[in-house]
Formats: sequence, C-alpha cells, structure tokens
Amino acid sequence: MNILVIGGSFGGLTVAYDLRRRLRKHDCRITVIAKERRFIFIPSLPWVAMGKKSIADISFDLERPLERKGISFVEDAVLRIDPEQGKVHTGSDSHDYDHLVIATGHRSANEAVPGLGPFDGPGHSLMSPPEAEEARDTWRAFLEDPGPVVVGCAPGASCLGPAYEFAFEIDHMLKRRRLRHKVPIVFVTPEPFLGHFGVGGFGKAQQFFEGEFAQRDIRYVTSAAVTKITAESVELADGTTFESRYSLIIPPLGGARAVADSPGLANPKGFIPVDRHYRHKDFPNIHAVGVAVALPPVEDTPVPVNFPKTGHMTEQMAKIAARDIAAEISGGESTSHELMAECIMDMGGEAAHMVADPVRPPRNVSEMSKGRRWLWAKRFFANYFLWKMKRGATRSPKWVW
Repeated sequence: MNILVIGGSFGGLTVAYDLRRRLRKHDCRITVIAKERRFIFIPSLPWVAMGKKSIADISFDLERPLERKGISFVEDAVLRIDPEQGKVHTGSDSHDYDHLVIATGHRSANEAVPGLGPFDGPGHSLMSPPEAEEARDTWRAFLEDPGPVVVGCAPGASCLGPAYEFAFEIDHMLKRRRLRHKVPIVFVTPEPFLGHFGVGGFGKAQQFFEGEFAQRDIRYVTSAAVTKITAESVELADGTTFESRYSLIIPPLGGARAVADSPGLANPKGFIPVDRHYRHKDFPNIHAVGVAVALPPVEDTPVPVNFPKTGHMTEQMAKIAARDIAAEISGGESTSHELMAECIMDMGGEAAHMVADPVRPPRNVSEMSKGRRWLWAKRFFANYFLWKMKRGATRSPKWVW
C-alpha cells in the first residue's frame, strides 16, 4: 500500500506523522513529496519581515525527522496529478499511489493587483519566505527616510491576520524609535468591518480592533478594493488614493499550479472540493487538507473576502483525513468535527488571544483577550511547535494554539 503526501508544511507533516502512528510499517509505505526541503513556521513570517527572526530561526530540514519515523522524503516539484491513473508526476519522476493526500498550500495571486510585487512591482507582501525577507530589507531602507505607509489586504484575500499584525508591529517599532510622528499609517481591507476575518466576525472583535486602531492613530478603510500600487501611492476602486512610501498588501490566494493543471481535480480557482472527512468528492482515494481545500465564504460581502485557513485549522483537517485513511486501511472509526480557530496576534508590546468555536457562526465560544502574557505565549508556542514537528509529534495539549 503506497500513501503519497504532497506538501511538507502543516498539513503534509501532520498527515504523514499521524498515519505513521496509526498504521504499521509493513501495512503501508508513506512518502512525502515537497518542492522545498525545509519546514517553515509560516505564522512567524511577520516577525521575519520586522527583522525579529530569520528564516533559519523558524525552520528545519525535513529529511531526517521524516526518516526517523519511517517516512520517505522526496524533494521535487509536483507538475501534475493524474487521478484516473493514480499517478503523481514530478520534475524528475512519476509516483504511483493507492492513497493521496494533497497539502500543497497556496499560490499567492499577486497578479490580481497591478503593482503588488514584491519582485515585479513596488508593493510588498509576506506570504512566503522570499517575500518576507524582501519586505524586511525594504523596511530597513525605509526607516532611513520614513513617510506614509499603507498596510492591508487585496479583494478576495483570506489570510487577513498578518496584515493586522504588521500594522500593529510597525506602529510599535516606530514609537520605540520615536519616528511614529513621521509615518501616517492607513489600513485598507476588503472586510465590511474590522475583525470580520472572513468568518463574519466573532464576539467583540469589531469593537476591539476599532478601539485599538483609534488608540494607535491608525486610519482605516473597510470594504476597500485595492486596484493599483505605485511607488508613491495605493489606489482604490472608488477613486480614493493614499500617498504611500511603503505599501504591504496581502494578496488573494489561488490553488497550487500542479493542482489547477490536473483535469477533474479542482474548481476553477484551483481549490479541491471535499466532503466532511476531507476526501475528494469524485476520487475517494484522494484527500486534501489546508489551503488546498475549497471552502465557501461565510457570507457575501460588498468586496469579496474569502474564508480563512489557519495553521490550527489545517492541523485539524489533517488529523481528520489521517483518521479516515487509517480507518479504511486497517479498520476503526472514521470521525469528523466542525473546525474551530484559536490564534494569538502580535500587537507589538502585547498580543491578542482569539477563539472561535466553531469557525462558522453560530458559535458555542467567541472569546478575545489582550495582554503581554499572550505575547510571551506566542513566542513560546512558535518554538514549541518547531520542536514538536521535528520529533514527529501530532498529539498536543489543548492549550498549544
């Protein structure tokens, strides 16, 4: 029995480790295929952009941890998936599978906004390690001659939290350097209100973020559709233009090219339709987890805001999918549950802790709290999670997220 896992990040590693724990080695061979050989703790990319961490600080090599668990590792780029033949075609080989788990993550659709670089335009992003490093280097140069800043998200974005984090963190840094008075900050978001996050808001999030932005003198525009970024400005669809010497805009996400280019596998945006066990609706031996999954928005909004997929939610999907595959191979119960979200947002000198259970309303739990203790918790958790994944642990105490 061959099980292939495409992707070496949150979803791919969690599925592989959990399957290895549930299935005997002589029952199946598990192989992880990833185009990058390093696991990177993506939630820490805002810290990289602010110069607080390096990529080396938030990553580790995949091969040895996987091999210690009896999981094969292939460093290669997947070009195409043939679900009819049960094959995955990479840049150098083809791989047969009995079960396939797609955890390819996202493709940043930066082309959706003219000028949203960073490598082919003046705008900045932090949705990948190279982008975060570029944002860091340009920010350091900006501090030598500061001016207006625009931070926010493009129409159709789903990963909204990093934009909030970056706005709070630059406000905190500028105040510590006594430069804040030289840098007007504008936050632009497609959300109909602050704290919507693509989930319809939760608890007191709207009032919380409105108050925090007011306290920090951060001007904000909601239902904003960014249409163009230049070296001097950010333009919106309604004709509003904001002067900007440094613009960081989170792009919408698309499905990975290999998935989008595989007939019958994904929807027009490159995301994979699944059932409640994260099993493909047409190919029952294929599961998908994380950003690769097609999840409908909570509601229609004047400017599109897509449903988020956090690292915490990806872990939950991965465990549900692993349990479903293991149950089919060796028997046992296949269960599922509604996704919940728990995250900590760095706000500079403190952090906010947020819980929404389930993610989609109505909810059993909607909680928010703020304090310096949460900033320490976020720093601890980043190190803990790297330690955990190096050792192939998938079982965690409830409080880790």
